[in-house]
Amino acid sequence: MNKRINNAIPVTLEELRRNIPITGADATPVIISEPGCGKSSLILTLQKDLGDRYDYIYVDCPVKLIEDIGMNIPNHKTLSLEYYVAGLFKMDSPKPKIIMLDEYMKSPKLLQIIFTRLMLEHMVGDRPLPKGSIVFATSNNESDGVGDSMLAHSGNRVTIFYMKKPGHLEWLPWASENKISRILRAWVALNPRCLASYLDGGQDSNPFIFNPVKPTLSFVSPRSLAKSDIYIREIDRIGHNFAMAGLAGTLGVSAAESISSFLRLEAELVPVRDIIDGPTIVPMPENMGAVFLTLFNATDEIQTQDELSSFIKFVKRVKHSEAQSVFFSILYSNSRTTAIAKNNADVMEWYKENYMLMSSLKFIT
Repeated sequence: MNKRINNAIPVTLEELRRNIPITGADATPVIISEPGCGKSSLILTLQKDLGDRYDYIYVDCPVKLIEDIGMNIPNHKTLSLEYYVAGLFKMDSPKPKIIMLDEYMKSPKLLQIIFTRLMLEHMVGDRPLPKGSIVFATSNNESDGVGDSMLAHSGNRVTIFYMKKPGHLEWLPWASENKISRILRAWVALNPRCLASYLDGGQDSNPFIFNPVKPTLSFVSPRSLAKSDIYIREIDRIGHNFAMAGLAGTLGVSAAESISSFLRLEAELVPVRDIIDGPTIVPMPENMGAVFLTLFNATDEIQTQDELSSFIKFVKRVKHSEAQSVFFSILYSNSRTTAIAKNNADVMEWYKENYMLMSSLKFIT
Protein backbone atom coordinates (compact mmCIF):
# COMPACT_ATOMS: atom_id res chain seq x y z
CA MET A 1 0.00 0.00 0.00
CA ASN A 2 1.17 3.50 -0.74
CA LYS A 3 2.43 5.69 2.09
CA ARG A 4 -0.42 7.73 3.51
CA ILE A 5 -0.75 11.34 2.35
CA ASN A 6 -2.21 13.81 4.84
CA ASN A 7 -3.15 10.74 6.89
CA ALA A 8 -5.59 9.64 4.19
CA ILE A 9 -6.50 6.03 3.32
CA PRO A 10 -5.62 5.24 -0.33
CA VAL A 11 -8.20 3.64 -2.62
CA THR A 12 -7.72 1.74 -5.85
CA LEU A 13 -8.84 2.67 -9.33
CA GLU A 14 -11.16 -0.35 -9.31
CA GLU A 15 -12.80 0.80 -6.05
CA LEU A 16 -13.45 4.20 -7.58
CA ARG A 17 -14.91 2.61 -10.70
CA ARG A 18 -17.33 0.51 -8.65
CA ASN A 19 -18.36 3.11 -6.10
CA ILE A 20 -18.60 6.48 -7.87
CA PRO A 21 -21.94 5.43 -9.46
CA ILE A 22 -23.21 4.52 -5.98
CA THR A 23 -22.10 7.60 -4.03
CA GLY A 24 -21.30 10.23 -6.63
CA ALA A 25 -24.76 11.80 -6.92
CA ASP A 26 -24.73 12.70 -3.21
CA ALA A 27 -21.04 13.38 -2.57
CA THR A 28 -18.41 14.98 -4.78
CA PRO A 29 -15.22 12.95 -5.21
CA VAL A 30 -11.95 14.74 -5.95
CA ILE A 31 -9.52 12.00 -6.98
CA ILE A 32 -5.85 12.70 -6.47
CA SER A 33 -2.84 10.65 -7.56
CA GLU A 34 0.56 11.08 -9.10
CA PRO A 35 0.84 11.49 -12.90
CA GLY A 36 0.04 8.68 -15.31
CA CYS A 37 -1.95 6.41 -12.97
CA GLY A 38 -5.13 6.15 -15.05
CA LYS A 39 -7.51 8.43 -13.17
CA SER A 40 -8.35 10.34 -16.38
CA SER A 41 -9.60 7.08 -17.90
CA LEU A 42 -12.34 6.78 -15.28
CA ILE A 43 -15.00 8.44 -17.39
CA LEU A 44 -14.36 5.96 -20.20
CA THR A 45 -14.65 2.97 -17.87
CA LEU A 46 -17.82 4.40 -16.32
CA GLN A 47 -19.28 4.83 -19.79
CA LYS A 48 -18.39 1.23 -20.59
CA ASP A 49 -20.03 0.06 -17.35
CA LEU A 50 -23.16 2.23 -17.37
CA GLY A 51 -23.96 2.61 -21.07
CA ASP A 52 -26.44 5.16 -22.38
CA ARG A 53 -28.15 5.91 -19.05
CA TYR A 54 -26.04 9.08 -18.78
CA ASP A 55 -24.48 11.79 -20.92
CA TYR A 56 -20.70 11.67 -20.39
CA ILE A 57 -18.81 14.95 -20.33
CA TYR A 58 -15.05 15.39 -20.11
CA VAL A 59 -13.79 18.83 -19.10
CA ASP A 60 -10.06 19.54 -19.54
CA CYS A 61 -9.98 22.20 -16.84
CA PRO A 62 -6.56 23.88 -17.32
CA VAL A 63 -7.29 24.85 -20.92
CA LYS A 64 -10.81 26.16 -20.41
CA LEU A 65 -11.86 29.81 -20.33
CA ILE A 66 -14.99 31.24 -18.73
CA GLU A 67 -16.70 31.53 -22.09
CA ASP A 68 -16.11 27.77 -22.63
CA ILE A 69 -18.50 27.11 -19.74
CA GLY A 70 -21.21 29.67 -20.52
CA MET A 71 -21.93 33.34 -21.18
CA ASN A 72 -24.50 36.02 -20.39
CA ILE A 73 -26.37 36.88 -23.58
CA PRO A 74 -28.58 40.01 -23.95
CA ASN A 75 -32.32 39.41 -24.09
CA HIS A 76 -33.53 42.47 -25.99
CA LYS A 77 -37.19 41.86 -25.14
CA THR A 78 -36.63 41.94 -21.39
CA LEU A 79 -33.61 44.24 -21.49
CA SER A 80 -31.75 41.76 -19.29
CA LEU A 81 -28.95 39.23 -19.52
CA GLU A 82 -29.64 35.51 -19.73
CA TYR A 83 -27.06 32.82 -19.02
CA TYR A 84 -26.42 30.43 -21.90
CA VAL A 85 -24.60 27.19 -21.05
CA ALA A 86 -21.95 25.90 -23.46
CA GLY A 87 -22.89 22.95 -25.63
CA LEU A 88 -20.14 20.97 -23.87
CA PHE A 89 -22.59 20.15 -21.06
CA LYS A 90 -25.35 18.73 -23.31
CA MET A 91 -28.09 20.55 -21.42
CA ASP A 92 -30.48 20.00 -24.31
CA SER A 93 -30.57 16.33 -23.30
CA PRO A 94 -32.78 15.28 -20.35
CA LYS A 95 -30.40 12.50 -19.31
CA PRO A 96 -28.45 12.84 -16.05
CA LYS A 97 -24.81 13.72 -16.63
CA ILE A 98 -21.53 12.21 -15.52
CA ILE A 99 -19.07 15.09 -15.65
CA MET A 100 -15.35 14.63 -15.05
CA LEU A 101 -13.40 17.80 -14.27
CA ASP A 102 -9.94 16.62 -15.23
CA GLU A 103 -6.95 18.34 -13.62
CA TYR A 104 -9.38 20.47 -11.62
CA MET A 105 -6.71 21.78 -9.24
CA LYS A 106 -4.77 23.24 -12.18
CA SER A 107 -7.72 25.43 -13.16
CA PRO A 108 -7.40 29.22 -13.02
CA LYS A 109 -8.75 30.39 -9.66
CA LEU A 110 -11.83 32.08 -11.17
CA LEU A 111 -12.79 28.88 -12.97
CA GLN A 112 -12.25 26.90 -9.78
CA ILE A 113 -15.02 28.98 -8.25
CA ILE A 114 -17.34 28.13 -11.15
CA PHE A 115 -16.37 24.46 -11.04
CA THR A 116 -16.87 24.40 -7.28
CA ARG A 117 -20.51 25.44 -7.73
CA LEU A 118 -20.88 22.78 -10.42
CA MET A 119 -19.53 20.14 -8.03
CA LEU A 120 -21.41 21.20 -4.91
CA GLU A 121 -24.73 22.48 -6.26
CA HIS A 122 -24.82 20.68 -9.64
CA MET A 123 -25.35 24.03 -11.31
CA VAL A 124 -23.76 25.12 -14.59
CA GLY A 125 -23.95 28.83 -14.12
CA ASP A 126 -27.64 29.37 -13.30
CA ARG A 127 -28.90 26.11 -14.77
CA PRO A 128 -29.29 22.93 -12.70
CA LEU A 129 -28.08 19.57 -13.94
CA PRO A 130 -30.74 16.85 -14.33
CA LYS A 131 -31.49 14.90 -11.17
CA GLY A 132 -29.12 11.99 -10.57
CA SER A 133 -26.14 13.67 -12.23
CA ILE A 134 -22.64 12.90 -10.97
CA VAL A 135 -19.75 15.36 -10.97
CA PHE A 136 -16.25 14.33 -9.97
CA ALA A 137 -12.81 15.85 -10.34
CA THR A 138 -9.24 14.61 -10.72
CA SER A 139 -5.88 16.14 -10.00
CA ASN A 140 -2.33 15.41 -8.87
CA ASN A 141 -0.80 15.41 -5.42
CA GLU A 142 0.42 18.83 -4.38
CA SER A 143 3.68 17.08 -3.47
CA ASP A 144 4.10 16.09 -7.14
CA GLY A 145 5.11 19.67 -7.83
CA VAL A 146 3.07 20.05 -11.03
CA GLY A 147 0.98 23.07 -10.02
CA ASP A 148 -2.00 21.63 -8.16
CA SER A 149 -3.78 23.56 -5.42
CA MET A 150 -7.35 23.95 -4.16
CA LEU A 151 -9.14 26.98 -2.75
CA ALA A 152 -9.22 26.68 1.04
CA HIS A 153 -13.00 26.93 1.33
CA SER A 154 -13.52 24.13 -1.19
CA GLY A 155 -11.62 21.30 0.47
CA ASN A 156 -14.12 20.76 3.28
CA ARG A 157 -17.05 20.61 0.84
CA VAL A 158 -15.83 17.69 -1.23
CA THR A 159 -14.52 14.17 -0.62
CA ILE A 160 -10.82 13.94 -1.38
CA PHE A 161 -9.72 10.46 -2.39
CA TYR A 162 -6.04 9.66 -2.70
CA MET A 163 -5.81 6.99 -5.38
CA LYS A 164 -3.26 4.24 -4.98
CA LYS A 165 -0.90 3.98 -7.92
CA PRO A 166 -1.65 0.70 -9.74
CA GLY A 167 1.19 -1.77 -9.27
CA HIS A 168 2.29 -4.54 -11.58
CA LEU A 169 -0.30 -6.97 -10.18
CA GLU A 170 -3.10 -4.59 -11.20
CA TRP A 171 -1.51 -3.52 -14.48
CA LEU A 172 -0.64 -6.93 -15.93
CA PRO A 173 -4.23 -8.26 -16.21
CA TRP A 174 -5.30 -4.96 -17.79
CA ALA A 175 -2.38 -5.16 -20.21
CA SER A 176 -3.28 -8.70 -21.19
CA GLU A 177 -6.92 -7.74 -21.79
CA ASN A 178 -5.83 -4.74 -23.87
CA LYS A 179 -3.31 -6.64 -26.01
CA ILE A 180 -0.16 -4.91 -24.78
CA SER A 181 2.85 -6.70 -26.28
CA ARG A 182 4.19 -9.77 -24.54
CA ILE A 183 7.67 -8.29 -24.33
CA LEU A 184 6.43 -5.30 -22.34
CA ARG A 185 4.24 -7.42 -20.06
CA ALA A 186 7.13 -9.78 -19.32
CA TRP A 187 9.46 -6.86 -18.58
CA VAL A 188 6.99 -5.35 -16.11
CA ALA A 189 6.44 -8.74 -14.45
CA LEU A 190 10.18 -9.16 -13.91
CA ASN A 191 10.69 -5.51 -12.90
CA PRO A 192 7.72 -4.76 -10.61
CA ARG A 193 9.49 -1.75 -9.08
CA CYS A 194 8.93 0.08 -12.37
CA LEU A 195 5.38 0.71 -11.09
CA ALA A 196 6.32 1.60 -7.53
CA SER A 197 5.39 5.03 -6.19
CA TYR A 198 7.82 7.65 -4.98
CA LEU A 199 5.59 7.73 -1.88
CA ASP A 200 6.58 4.15 -1.06
CA GLY A 201 9.61 3.65 1.11
CA GLY A 202 13.03 2.92 -0.36
CA GLN A 203 12.46 4.35 -3.86
CA ASP A 204 15.14 7.06 -3.87
CA SER A 205 17.37 5.02 -6.19
CA ASN A 206 14.56 3.71 -8.42
CA PRO A 207 15.57 4.84 -11.94
CA PHE A 208 12.22 4.11 -13.58
CA ILE A 209 9.56 6.10 -11.74
CA PHE A 210 8.28 9.64 -11.37
CA ASN A 211 9.94 11.45 -8.48
CA PRO A 212 9.43 15.19 -7.92
CA VAL A 213 12.83 15.37 -6.23
CA LYS A 214 14.44 14.20 -9.50
CA PRO A 215 12.18 15.76 -12.13
CA THR A 216 12.14 14.16 -15.56
CA LEU A 217 9.69 14.28 -18.44
CA SER A 218 9.93 10.58 -19.31
CA PHE A 219 9.22 7.90 -16.71
CA VAL A 220 7.37 4.62 -16.30
CA SER A 221 3.69 4.81 -15.40
CA PRO A 222 0.62 2.82 -16.44
CA ARG A 223 -0.08 5.53 -19.02
CA SER A 224 3.43 5.69 -20.50
CA LEU A 225 3.69 1.90 -20.67
CA ALA A 226 0.59 1.77 -22.85
CA LYS A 227 1.87 4.67 -24.99
CA SER A 228 5.27 3.02 -25.48
CA ASP A 229 3.94 -0.29 -26.77
CA ILE A 230 3.82 0.92 -30.38
CA TYR A 231 7.63 1.05 -30.48
CA ILE A 232 7.85 -2.63 -29.54
CA ARG A 233 5.04 -3.79 -31.81
CA GLU A 234 6.48 -2.01 -34.84
CA ILE A 235 10.19 -2.50 -34.18
CA ASP A 236 10.70 -4.55 -37.37
CA ARG A 237 9.32 -1.67 -39.46
CA ILE A 238 10.82 1.31 -37.64
CA GLY A 239 14.21 -0.15 -36.79
CA HIS A 240 15.91 -0.87 -33.47
CA ASN A 241 17.46 2.57 -33.00
CA PHE A 242 14.21 4.48 -33.55
CA ALA A 243 12.36 2.04 -31.28
CA MET A 244 14.91 2.53 -28.49
CA ALA A 245 14.71 6.30 -28.92
CA GLY A 246 10.93 6.10 -28.70
CA LEU A 247 11.04 3.94 -25.57
CA ALA A 248 13.57 6.25 -23.94
CA GLY A 249 11.46 9.29 -24.80
CA THR A 250 8.35 7.68 -23.33
CA LEU A 251 9.63 5.58 -20.42
CA GLY A 252 13.08 7.03 -19.74
CA VAL A 253 16.54 5.81 -20.71
CA SER A 254 16.87 3.31 -17.85
CA ALA A 255 13.68 1.51 -18.82
CA ALA A 256 14.56 1.55 -22.54
CA GLU A 257 17.97 0.00 -21.89
CA SER A 258 16.44 -2.66 -19.66
CA ILE A 259 13.70 -3.51 -22.17
CA SER A 260 16.29 -3.78 -24.94
CA SER A 261 17.67 -6.96 -23.39
CA PHE A 262 14.19 -8.51 -23.49
CA LEU A 263 14.01 -8.11 -27.23
CA ARG A 264 16.70 -10.76 -27.54
CA LEU A 265 14.85 -13.33 -25.44
CA GLU A 266 12.45 -14.56 -28.09
CA ALA A 267 15.24 -16.65 -29.64
CA GLU A 268 15.43 -18.64 -26.37
CA LEU A 269 11.73 -19.41 -26.13
CA VAL A 270 10.14 -22.80 -26.53
CA PRO A 271 6.97 -22.50 -28.66
CA VAL A 272 3.76 -22.85 -26.67
CA ARG A 273 2.64 -25.71 -28.92
CA ASP A 274 5.81 -27.67 -28.05
CA ILE A 275 5.15 -27.11 -24.34
CA ILE A 276 1.55 -28.30 -24.66
CA ASP A 277 2.78 -31.44 -26.47
CA GLY A 278 5.51 -32.16 -23.90
CA PRO A 279 5.02 -30.07 -20.74
CA THR A 280 7.19 -32.25 -18.51
CA ILE A 281 10.12 -32.70 -20.87
CA VAL A 282 10.65 -29.37 -22.68
CA PRO A 283 13.59 -27.41 -21.28
CA MET A 284 12.80 -24.70 -18.75
CA PRO A 285 14.35 -21.34 -19.76
CA GLU A 286 17.15 -20.34 -17.40
CA ASN A 287 16.44 -16.62 -17.80
CA MET A 288 13.45 -15.52 -15.72
CA GLY A 289 12.58 -12.94 -18.36
CA ALA A 290 12.18 -15.79 -20.83
CA VAL A 291 10.00 -17.65 -18.32
CA PHE A 292 7.65 -14.70 -17.95
CA LEU A 293 7.54 -14.18 -21.70
CA THR A 294 6.68 -17.86 -22.20
CA LEU A 295 3.82 -17.57 -19.70
CA PHE A 296 2.41 -14.49 -21.44
CA ASN A 297 2.71 -16.24 -24.80
CA ALA A 298 0.58 -19.04 -23.38
CA THR A 299 -2.14 -16.75 -21.99
CA ASP A 300 -2.46 -15.31 -25.49
CA GLU A 301 -2.41 -18.63 -27.37
CA ILE A 302 -4.15 -21.32 -25.29
CA GLN A 303 -7.58 -22.06 -26.75
CA THR A 304 -9.00 -25.14 -24.99
CA GLN A 305 -9.23 -26.67 -21.51
CA ASP A 306 -7.09 -29.61 -22.63
CA GLU A 307 -4.35 -27.24 -23.78
CA LEU A 308 -4.58 -25.37 -20.50
CA SER A 309 -4.37 -28.53 -18.40
CA SER A 310 -1.30 -29.63 -20.30
CA PHE A 311 0.40 -26.24 -19.99
CA ILE A 312 -0.27 -26.13 -16.23
CA LYS A 313 2.09 -29.12 -15.88
CA PHE A 314 4.82 -26.88 -17.27
CA VAL A 315 3.77 -23.96 -15.01
CA LYS A 316 4.14 -26.17 -11.94
CA ARG A 317 7.79 -26.66 -12.89
CA VAL A 318 8.45 -22.91 -12.66
CA LYS A 319 10.32 -22.31 -9.40
CA HIS A 320 9.35 -18.62 -9.14
CA SER A 321 6.07 -18.69 -7.16
CA GLU A 322 5.03 -15.16 -8.15
CA ALA A 323 5.48 -16.05 -11.82
CA GLN A 324 2.99 -18.89 -11.33
CA SER A 325 0.64 -16.50 -9.52
CA VAL A 326 0.78 -13.92 -12.30
CA PHE A 327 -0.08 -16.60 -14.86
CA PHE A 328 -3.12 -17.84 -12.92
CA SER A 329 -4.34 -14.36 -12.07
CA ILE A 330 -4.35 -13.38 -15.74
CA LEU A 331 -6.34 -16.49 -16.60
CA TYR A 332 -9.15 -15.10 -14.44
CA SER A 333 -8.87 -11.45 -15.42
CA ASN A 334 -8.85 -11.86 -19.20
CA SER A 335 -12.35 -12.28 -20.63
CA ARG A 336 -11.18 -14.84 -23.20
CA THR A 337 -9.20 -17.11 -20.86
CA THR A 338 -11.70 -16.83 -18.00
CA ALA A 339 -14.15 -18.91 -20.01
CA ILE A 340 -11.49 -21.61 -20.39
CA ALA A 341 -10.16 -21.50 -16.83
CA LYS A 342 -13.27 -21.18 -14.67
CA ASN A 343 -14.31 -24.84 -14.96
CA ASN A 344 -10.86 -26.36 -15.32
CA ALA A 345 -10.08 -28.92 -12.62
CA ASP A 346 -6.32 -28.32 -12.76
CA VAL A 347 -6.81 -24.58 -12.25
CA MET A 348 -9.11 -25.24 -9.30
CA GLU A 349 -6.56 -27.61 -7.77
CA TRP A 350 -3.76 -25.05 -8.12
CA TYR A 351 -5.87 -22.30 -6.55
CA LYS A 352 -6.77 -24.57 -3.64
CA GLU A 353 -3.12 -25.42 -3.01
CA ASN A 354 -1.96 -21.79 -3.34
CA TYR A 355 -4.83 -19.86 -1.79
CA MET A 356 -2.68 -18.20 0.85
CA LEU A 357 -0.10 -17.09 -1.73
CA MET A 358 -2.73 -15.55 -3.99
CA SER A 359 -4.45 -13.89 -1.05
CA SER A 360 -1.18 -12.34 0.17
CA LEU A 361 -0.58 -10.97 -3.30
CA LYS A 362 -4.16 -9.54 -3.32
CA PHE A 363 -5.32 -11.66 -6.26
CA ILE A 364 -8.15 -12.96 -4.07
CA THR A 365 -10.46 -10.39 -2.43
